[in-house]
Amino acid sequence: MSENEIQNPQVSYTDDNIRHLSDMEHVRTRPGMYIGRLGDGSMPEDGVYVLLKEVIDNSIDEFKMNAGKRIEVDIDDELRVTVRDYGRGIPQGKLVEAVSVLNTGGKYDSKAFKKSVGLNGVGIKAVNALSSKFEVRSYRDGQVRTVRFEKGVLKGDETAETQDENGTYVFFEPDATLFKNYRFHIDFVETMLRNYTYLNTGLTIMFNGRRILSRNGLEDLLNDTMTTDGIYPIIHLKGEDIEIAFTHTNQYGEEYHSFVNGQHTTQGGTHQSAFKEHIAKTIKEFFNKNFEYTDIRNGLVAAIAVNVEEPMFESQTKIKLGSLTMSPDGVSVNKYVGDFIKTEVDNYLHRHADVAEVMLQKIQASEKERKEMAGVTKLARERAKKANLHNRKLRDCRIHFSDAKNDRKEESSIFITEGDSASGSITKSRDVNTQAVFSLRGKPLNSYGLTKKVVYENEEFNLLQAALDIEDGLDTLRYNKVIVATDADVDGMHIRLLIITFFLQFFPDLIKKGHVYVLQTPLFRVRNRRSKIKDKATLDAAKGQKGDFVTRYCYSEEERIDAISALGPDPEITRFKGLGEISPDEFRAFIGPDMRLEQVTLHKTDQVQKLLEYYMGKNTPERQNFIIDNLVIEEDRPEEEEIN
Repeated sequence: MSENEIQNPQVSYTDDNIRHLSDMEHVRTRPGMYIGRLGDGSMPEDGVYVLLKEVIDNSIDEFKMNAGKRIEVDIDDELRVTVRDYGRGIPQGKLVEAVSVLNTGGKYDSKAFKKSVGLNGVGIKAVNALSSKFEVRSYRDGQVRTVRFEKGVLKGDETAETQDENGTYVFFEPDATLFKNYRFHIDFVETMLRNYTYLNTGLTIMFNGRRILSRNGLEDLLNDTMTTDGIYPIIHLKGEDIEIAFTHTNQYGEEYHSFVNGQHTTQGGTHQSAFKEHIAKTIKEFFNKNFEYTDIRNGLVAAIAVNVEEPMFESQTKIKLGSLTMSPDGVSVNKYVGDFIKTEVDNYLHRHADVAEVMLQKIQASEKERKEMAGVTKLARERAKKANLHNRKLRDCRIHFSDAKNDRKEESSIFITEGDSASGSITKSRDVNTQAVFSLRGKPLNSYGLTKKVVYENEEFNLLQAALDIEDGLDTLRYNKVIVATDADVDGMHIRLLIITFFLQFFPDLIKKGHVYVLQTPLFRVRNRRSKIKDKATLDAAKGQKGDFVTRYCYSEEERIDAISALGPDPEITRFKGLGEISPDEFRAFIGPDMRLEQVTLHKTDQVQKLLEYYMGKNTPERQNFIIDNLVIEEDRPEEEEIN
């Protein structure tokens, strides 16, 4: 034994340390390499949706090869998934290898799948490995071969005659030991499936018996998702391997939906950057005026979809295109997109003078407002620098000062909170590597109905915008999650509404792209001594807790009642009135990996402007009457249970 091993026996390194993992074992050991995060299904980027997408992508590829125009998707009890397509069916002789051996597939030869999403021979194998039960049936020419797996291990293989149509059937149930307490949220699934139909006109998807289809592609996407009316009819243009749709609205900022080979590239990429550059350049040249690109794109809502041969994405989850060319030996993505926009958009504007006139008026209005704000904007930027942002208002996270900045951006988050005690508790409890804290001073201004000038004139808004780095759009957003963390009382709810109103008014895409969340913190702590607890299940569940007390944190009145019932007689109950009352040691659990977040969403049916006007506008008679009709007189209020 070496001297180093004698002094440090824990560093012993021998042949026994060398292991070989099978393909399925490797996926289960390092799932993040294949699907990104695991999660529980409460976020649209959670792994269960990646599994679903990987299965459906294969069926979409069949449709793109003109093999099967219908896909059936069923989700049972929000837990188990079945997908049936009517394509050609996986070649039966290689069925086991196709679903269980990495780097095996039929898409390496671009002649068979020229513009496929999944080219790396990984996707469906990851679904197999990460599912407690996984079954695939291949229907081909009167025969069906069925293979069954459990956690990637083959459990059954049989072939029989069939009269069913050709195609592929996949059943999977994600492994609950990996995806703890997971559920498929139907809204997230429907959004995914609708995106597939927008990009594949002629495709019908049956989801739990309901039909989803699109006849007008990206035009339907914008019509279904825009929360503000367009000021002119949507311009919808198609070419070989490219489709775009866009209009201007009276909202602030820019909003983009981008896709590659049917994959929703939520973080954009080379195709989206090319669209932004060339749409502004083409419109500027059409009007022959020295407009700023930001004025041209202000209020723009657009979608772009391209088909790229052998696309290169920046990760296995395929949310950002990295390809520079349309094919390995072809024209650049930038030039291809630019040439199409230059020709088609310019032609459209020449043919539709009425649309061009409305567009011109919108751009001129944006230019006028920007110039009116020019002096204010310059002073605001100088104030933001002088405020010593990183010490006074923002306690940043370390990834912004390390080489891992870009690699770990998806993990980054910022808590927006109010008051020294609340921000102090979060600051002491946070993960300093990935979690930042921005502290508000008092209630922010109600920004409803105000112009963007207020963003620069109001110190809190100015510094918040600088902290997020979203003045020029989301491309520079510094944090993946923007988390509003306020007290669970009336004042806290009011502050929450004021912050969300600010985002809705001036940065709606921050919400539409799923970056804004509300932190759920417990209302009660219920605890009791172990010796007083008779319920064995409660004691077993609390084995990881240290000390003589068993503690439950409750986020609702129902959870409090359940906790009192489970923890035996005379439990100690604490009501948390504010974040500052929760000790840093306790708070650490509430903002850790299992923290409860409620995503702020925005849909066309939400009638945002009406809601904002009602709740955040002037004191209208309608709101006065609502308050009067729902007023609870103090003497009529039931007595609250005494809390220790």
